[in-house]
Amino acid sequence: GHGPSTKPHLLVIVVGETVRAQNWGLSGYRRQTTPQLSSLDVINFTDVTACGSNTEVSVPCMFSATGRRNYDQQLIRGSESLLHVLERAGIRTLWRDNQTGCKGVCAGLAFESYREPRADPLCDDQACRDAVMLQGLHDAIDDNPGDVVVVLHQLGNHGPSYFKRYPPSLRRFVPDCRSPDLGKCSREEIVNAYDNAILETDDFLARTIRMLAQDRSHDTAMIYLSDHGESLGEGNLYLHGFPYAIAPETQIKVPMVVWISPGMRDNAGIDVRCVKRQAGNSLSHDNLFHSVLGLMQVRSSVYDPDLDVFSECIDSKIAP
Repeated sequence: GHGPSTKPHLLVIVVGETVRAQNWGLSGYRRQTTPQLSSLDVINFTDVTACGSNTEVSVPCMFSATGRRNYDQQLIRGSESLLHVLERAGIRTLWRDNQTGCKGVCAGLAFESYREPRADPLCDDQACRDAVMLQGLHDAIDDNPGDVVVVLHQLGNHGPSYFKRYPPSLRRFVPDCRSPDLGKCSREEIVNAYDNAILETDDFLARTIRMLAQDRSHDTAMIYLSDHGESLGEGNLYLHGFPYAIAPETQIKVPMVVWISPGMRDNAGIDVRCVKRQAGNSLSHDNLFHSVLGLMQVRSSVYDPDLDVFSECIDSKIAP
């Protein structure tokens, strides 16, 4: 049975875009690129490897049961994603997208695109800031009385126009590259623009957590995981998408952050201090699928507790 609370669960999974671990403030980068997250009680995982060096590979892979361990793209495309498994367990899912779609992960399930610019202060004539995906989210969730998992797929740090990814208020590192032609900029200017764009993701994740912390009708949690990294001129490499076998660490080491509300901690029986002690363990995109099933208390034949980052930190006195 459940613990003290009978509130339904609300989990928000944020799929990051092109954010690499090396420039993540919470993980010890020389700059504070995550000032807002650093003031929140989050669990920051410092050694996470992406399944691919591009979105097309990583997104289907991170939502699959098989993942990178025995990587088979055809198998992944042909099998149920995490969202399909959740739906079968009676958990409603919603994918909100400020990117190029869900890559089959949400096939046949609820999907809303924010890719088209709209008349909104968060948008310009080409794109919207990721915070547009939070608009009306409460109404969408409150339509469902039970457990809900929402995916927010960010535009994030998508290059090469990093300068378009953040507002003037977050233009903290200057001079920043103001051109999509990176050849016109110095490495310092490119890194400054990229780091400013991470400040935008920090702002978006903090907004998401604040929204979840204020939710009185659900026990809430957030998992943030970037899809792949980026080369910023190391070894004269730029952008991403290099063949996985030779992709540099800059392209495949990614940040991962978890926030769990007090109600969810009690209900799922999660000892957060225990999880924090393990946050330096070597992890990968393969852990997402099983950690979400564990957190949402879904028992499925495909669930592997060894890949659930929470499984060793469940207080058996509280959990079922």
